[in-house]
Amino acid sequence: MQLIKRNLLIFFRDKAAVFFSLFSVLIILGLYMLFLGSIMEEGLQEGLGFESDKISVVIASLTLAGMVAVTSVTSCLGALGVSISDKERAGKDFRTSPASRKRILAGYIFSSGIIGLIMTVAALVICIVYLSVKGAAFPSPADCALLLMTSVLSVLCGNSIVFFVTIFIKSQNAYTSISTIIGTLIGFLMGIYIPIGTFPVPVQWVIKLFPMTHAAGMFKQILADGELAELFSAAPPETLEGFREMYGVVFTYGGYTSGFGFSAIVLAATTILFYTLSLVIMRLRHD
Repeated sequence: MQLIKRNLLIFFRDKAAVFFSLFSVLIILGLYMLFLGSIMEEGLQEGLGFESDKISVVIASLTLAGMVAVTSVTSCLGALGVSISDKERAGKDFRTSPASRKRILAGYIFSSGIIGLIMTVAALVICIVYLSVKGAAFPSPADCALLLMTSVLSVLCGNSIVFFVTIFIKSQNAYTSISTIIGTLIGFLMGIYIPIGTFPVPVQWVIKLFPMTHAAGMFKQILADGELAELFSAAPPETLEGFREMYGVVFTYGGYTSGFGFSAIVLAATTILFYTLSLVIMRLRHD
């Protein structure tokens, strides 16, 4: 608990670390506010062939749902910067301390998970408030419970992946470079900047196989499905399903279409896989 408290204090005292852990999220929000939202709204309106107040709400729901999922990855990655700094500056001190290596690693994992959950829930609250102001229905208690569950699963999965990545990083410069690459690519991998269905088929498969895309899909299903049902109420069911697939609300694998439960299983399985791989690699390297 002392190690967790220490890591939390170090992270939140470093305002630059907090800012840059949310940098990708701020970019997504800024692009949406400046031009991305209006471009996507115009494209959807042109595709539908009619105007509706729900169009802007739908696009906002899809974009901000993806933003929340991105937060669960980038905030955990930012929090794990403490472990990289310790490797570089205080590695020998930690090895000679009374704390065991397992406790030190557990401190990093739990503290980054706590930070990720705090940031993700904060982003989710901002998202819900913004959507409510735009005219979206406020989530029901059941939906709020699902959103919280999705946030926990998303953070666990994102934290396991970035922890696996950081065990190979030894310096602050390498960590900064990796963070920049992840922050740049993650918006595309989650289908936030460009609808997934507009990519070439091989790229679509890469996106669909990226586990965190399922976290974005789960958030989209909770926050956007109600608005989508109203917008496409007069359209054939296949039109709605095509749109949901195009924007990464659901994913198709051959003849199978993923649902909320399938995506939850993917996140849970990925979490177990990457924490197990991390443990095996650290034991082989005697870390």
